[in-house]
Amino acid sequence: MSKDKIIMGDSSCSNGTNHSGAVQSDPQLFEAQFEELVTELTEQDLTDSVLADALNRLREVLHYNTPGGKRNRGLSVIGSLRELVPPTELTQDAVRRALLVGWCIELLQAFFLVADDIMDASVTRRGQPCWYKRERVGLDAINDSFLLEGSIYRLLRRHCRAQPYYVHLLELFTETSFQTELGQALDLMTAPPGQIDLNRFTMERYKAIVKYKTAFYSFYLPVAAAMYMAGIDSEEEHNNAKHILLEMGEFFQIQDDYLDCYGDPAVTGKIGTDIQDNKCGWLVVTALGVMTPVQRAELESCYGRHDSVEKVKALYNTLQMPTLYHQYEDDSYQRLQKLISRHAQNLPHAVFLNFAKKIYKRNK
Repeated sequence: MSKDKIIMGDSSCSNGTNHSGAVQSDPQLFEAQFEELVTELTEQDLTDSVLADALNRLREVLHYNTPGGKRNRGLSVIGSLRELVPPTELTQDAVRRALLVGWCIELLQAFFLVADDIMDASVTRRGQPCWYKRERVGLDAINDSFLLEGSIYRLLRRHCRAQPYYVHLLELFTETSFQTELGQALDLMTAPPGQIDLNRFTMERYKAIVKYKTAFYSFYLPVAAAMYMAGIDSEEEHNNAKHILLEMGEFFQIQDDYLDCYGDPAVTGKIGTDIQDNKCGWLVVTALGVMTPVQRAELESCYGRHDSVEKVKALYNTLQMPTLYHQYEDDSYQRLQKLISRHAQNLPHAVFLNFAKKIYKRNK
């Protein structure tokens, strides 16, 4: 046994202490690591002092766009690893690398969100103005999003290159990024600006957008990363996990669509814009399947217009969309339980149930 092996408990238990000797939880260790990573990513190259301005910009981009979220994706790496590896086999270094890979996922999320907010002309994100809306930022935010993406691979190279799972992580991040970008392309193509065509809004197309744009990076990525770090590289086991996690990711996006319309901006941290943005979301796709021809004509005249948002919401209420959503939520949870029983025979059920506890019945 190596000298740095330490006894560790579940994801809420300690794996380290601070300078005063107090026990720290995974979320505390995760938060504490962020500033270390910022410092590392923005270290001054002594051979090229002119880069100071660019590195200061990166520091500002990191601080503004990476913190502030729920951290579910990032923390799920260490949380999943704890379920996959016996406590006595987790070293301090392994935990630190898992926290770092979690931050890489948060950086990927930040990269996507900075770019997505520009494309959607969004106003707020996580309770503050979108990055591109900041004074003197504007479309320079496009390059800032590239800086966030590049930071991922710089960190992975520095901290994981000597590990047997390094190539798996690289392939996982690059493939997941490509899948997410395909999903974003499909989303944008389904509802081009200024073109209202509800015939494009089918449940099949919606589910494809969700699978690629959200489910892969939000759910499969963190668990798959933990599996590779735990030495689980079997294609069969990864496919089993994928069956469960993509179902969970689909529900998560449907829930996000619901909160965009019915959530409290003071709680969610953002002002919903799906209706005026002509988004192919779960509410409109489901409504199209249950409304009358007269109601469809009304929806077609209102959807995608800034001055008709309340009319669309009134129509949703007439169709009892909140009731349909809550029924869907209950049905989805039951399907998830069955998928876990069927596909997680060789994987700890807690890996998936811990994720489920964080998302079902959430309000932000």
